This record gives sequence, C-alpha cells and structure tokens, in this order.
Amino acid sequence: MRPAVVALGGGHGLSAALSALRLMTDRITAVVTVADDGGSSGRLREEMGVLPPGDLRMALAALCDDSDWGRTWRDLMQHRFATDGPLDHHSVGNLLIVALWELLGDTVDGLDLVGRLLGARGRVLPMASVPLCIEADVRTAQGRCEVVRGQTHVAVTPHRIEHLRLHPADPPACPEAVAAVREADWVVLGPGSWYTSVLPHLLVPQLRAALVETPARIVVVLNLTPDNETAGMRAVDHLEVLRAHAPELALHAVVADPGSVDDVGELADLCAAMGCRLLVRQVRRGDQSAVHDPLRLAAALRDVVEDYLGDVGTRAGRAVGSRDSDG
Repeated sequence: MRPAVVALGGGHGLSAALSALRLMTDRITAVVTVADDGGSSGRLREEMGVLPPGDLRMALAALCDDSDWGRTWRDLMQHRFATDGPLDHHSVGNLLIVALWELLGDTVDGLDLVGRLLGARGRVLPMASVPLCIEADVRTAQGRCEVVRGQTHVAVTPHRIEHLRLHPADPPACPEAVAAVREADWVVLGPGSWYTSVLPHLLVPQLRAALVETPARIVVVLNLTPDNETAGMRAVDHLEVLRAHAPELALHAVVADPGSVDDVGELADLCAAMGCRLLVRQVRRGDQSAVHDPLRLAAALRDVVEDYLGDVGTRAGRAVGSRDSDG
C-alpha cells in the first residue's frame, strides 16, 4: 500500500513538495497556512471575512493530474484577470473556492468539491479554521527590537527575525488536518518561506500537539536559497530556528541540496544531535535555478522511505533470528 503523506506549508514551496509527492502516492493531504493578507487573497479575506484562498488554490493546482483535464483545470485555477475594474488580479481559482464556501457553508466541503472537480491526487485542508495574522519580533541593524505585523510585511522585512507568533494566539485547528497528521505514515515539512509558510504550523496548538505525538516519520526539506525573510541564514540556521520553535519535535530525516549547504559536516552534526538523518541530494532543477525538480525531490523522498522500511525489515529479521536461536 502506498504511504499516507501529509505535507505542510504554503505557496510555491508547498506546491514543489506536492508536485514531487504525487509521483509517489495518491494518499496525500496538504495542510496549508491561512495567514496571507496580500493580493487577491487579502482582498477576499478583508471583504468577505473568509480564509485567504490563494495558498489553498495553489496546493489544489499542484495536485492536478498530468492529463489534458488536469492541466486545463490547473491553468484555469491559476488564471488571473487583468482589467481596470474590481476583478483586476483576482484569480479564477480564488473566486471559485470562495463561491463554493458561500454555497456549501463549509470550508472543508468546498475544498473537497474543488478537488473532485480538478481530479486532484489528494486532499487540501487549511491548518486553522479562522484567518490568522503573523507577527514577528525583529532586530534591526542598529540593535533595536521592533514588531512587524502581517504576512506580507514579515515576508519582506530586511531585519533579522527573532520570534514569531500568531493572532489569535490559540486558533482552532482544522479538525480534519489534525486527524490527517495523527493518521499519517509520513509528514513533510518544507520547503517554503520559513517564517511565513513553514513555522506557523507549529504555532497552532492542536496541530503542534498532533505533530509531536504522531507516529508518522517527519521529514524536513530545506530551501534551495534564502529569501527576503531568511537573508543571510545558512541551511544549518534554518534547522536551528526550527528546533528553537519546536524543541520537542522529533525529526526522522532532513533533505538538502548540496548547492545549498556551505558546511555539510556542520549540518550533519546538527542532524545527529537532533536524532535524524541527513540526506544530501541534488533536488534542484538541472538549469540550477532555485526551483525544486519534482522527479529529483520525489527520488530523494522515496529513498528516505525505502531506507526506513529497509531498517525496519532488518530489525524485524534480527528479532525473528533471536527468537529462533532461543528456541
């Protein structure tokens, strides 16, 4: 049976993970951040009081089947209007999702229906049941501590981020997302904007508890290059920040591209200290752009799964051999 995998994140990073995972399994659940406050999503969130649909839309598009039907729906979901009127920059997918939420009166039912319409190879869920606001404490070059509010502002801050929090501070998690994490075989965290797409999942108490308590193996996929919010941070720094925000989170493996790691030995030592494996594989596209290649990332994740299954089989064989010798 193919593994049940939950991927957590948002935006282009989550889309990259989903594009790889759908080559491995069709038992996929994407758990998506809901803190976007810019662009079409921000406008719909403000005008209609709904969850920002943009990252949810991108996850659904990434799970579309690679067929004429899937590609057509993927392109339609991502299509944006360019007008001088109120529809300017709204995407068709955002409007479709919000319209179904209004008709059905249920966020999850609406997303499931869109998924069926698209023939998506998996399910897309929000990480929380209410829209969230990200707030960060940052340290300026002059040493001052300042507060930056809103995902769009945190994502472009030129200052070093020291601490992250959500408003509301104790948001209700999406129950279906919590159940998916608890029932998963594997959980994939990253790649993506570290502070605005990856770490927020650990700030939703019920979801954090599920990630800590799940029997699933957790794999972290590191970014290929820093973005605005992580400028100057190395691969090892990303992992240190993750450990600082969730020291009790047990990781099974970390996947990193060799071109993104300046000191493999230091990263390997940190992984060993955290009790997880480091897999250094080329997972970026062949043109060396800062984009994960779905086939290469899928191969790396498949190796992580197969190595684990091989270890389990070896341990089981040893246990059987020990019982036989005792008899």
